Amino acid sequence: MRQGFSAARLARIAPFLNRNYLDTGVLPGAQLLLWRRGETVLNEVVGLRDRVRGTAMEQDTIHRIYSMTKPMTSVAALMLLEEGAIALDDPVAKFIPAFADLKVYAGGGPGHFITNDAGRAMKVLDLMRHTSGLTYGFLYRTGIDAEYRRLRLAEPDLEGGLPEMMRLLATLPLEFPPGEAFNYSVATDVLGHVVELASGMTLRQFFHKRLLGPLGMSDTDFFVAEDRRARLATCYWSNKDDRLALWDDGVKTKLYGAPPALESGGGGLAGTASDYLRFARMLLNQGELDGVRYLSPKTVQLMTMNHLPSGAEIADMMPASDLFNETGYRGVGFGLGVAVMQNLSHAALPGSIGEYGWGGLAGTFFFVDPREEMILIFMTQVIDNQVRRMRLRRDLRTLVYSALEEV
Repeated sequence: MRQGFSAARLARIAPFLNRNYLDTGVLPGAQLLLWRRGETVLNEVVGLRDRVRGTAMEQDTIHRIYSMTKPMTSVAALMLLEEGAIALDDPVAKFIPAFADLKVYAGGGPGHFITNDAGRAMKVLDLMRHTSGLTYGFLYRTGIDAEYRRLRLAEPDLEGGLPEMMRLLATLPLEFPPGEAFNYSVATDVLGHVVELASGMTLRQFFHKRLLGPLGMSDTDFFVAEDRRARLATCYWSNKDDRLALWDDGVKTKLYGAPPALESGGGGLAGTASDYLRFARMLLNQGELDGVRYLSPKTVQLMTMNHLPSGAEIADMMPASDLFNETGYRGVGFGLGVAVMQNLSHAALPGSIGEYGWGGLAGTFFFVDPREEMILIFMTQVIDNQVRRMRLRRDLRTLVYSALEEV
């Protein structure tokens, strides 16, 4: 037994992944990194990082972490909050004046939107807990997200970068008044621009100076340098026949081969599991790692408590409550950049009250369980249907927690 885990039960994980996800063609390869009480308990790699070249998944494989960037951008904003440069109740318009007169959708279609006044200003808190009224183009629910797609909002090659994205967002209505609903959105990209304006640095500069560099996350960036390109996993997507098709080649990447025009705080980073473990360990250790303090313990506590109005669960406030999450957001609240477990019986999954984390578009996810002093990081590179991805997360959580015999 190692750090309270049954070796025999942990040994179930790799065969399970191979049998149910690799042998069936759902995933080309994967990595699972499990940390508890000061040491790595499991660092398992299975399958391939590139199917055509036949290259194996390795422990130093670089993955597109997409929305696992969001907690890092939130930490950047909280570092500035501790310095008095940002406050949670600051209007976003304090930093981005074009947001001073945002409107809310009331009818009509693209080019002919009917709008009402927003009622109250969008606040920094709304950006961090996804109650801003903003949306994502890939949600395919409304005429507003159709405009996001047409304008290519948040795309890495958007000419003019984050300032242009802010200008375009200010011309579109919100989907709802700030604070009245939860909707996963480009809000963290807006937060990233607030970090830029409050710090006087680009987001990449801030990350490298204040987070990536001090934490030793040397393989994490908005692009992958040529001398590391061989370690970048190829990313796939599930086509209409439920077969894997090429999304972005690893060695010949079109999306991560050069610095992007738009540095997305909502989904722009690529990095390794071991790099992300450094970030997660800092949070687990209440804002400090290896003698360097990034956040105070009280700020980490603030970050990882539920900030939804009246302690609501996401499922109570989200238009599409089954999106991105293995529980359908039952039992789950949202903090400042991370989902937070509130009620295990509602979630119907093993875990701990207060555990927190998030995932990424290509199937990556992580969570931190402070009660068990545990971190789980899972990496793969497949953009697929939600049902399979959520089943995978559910299965992995169950396998890991069922192997934990000393709590």
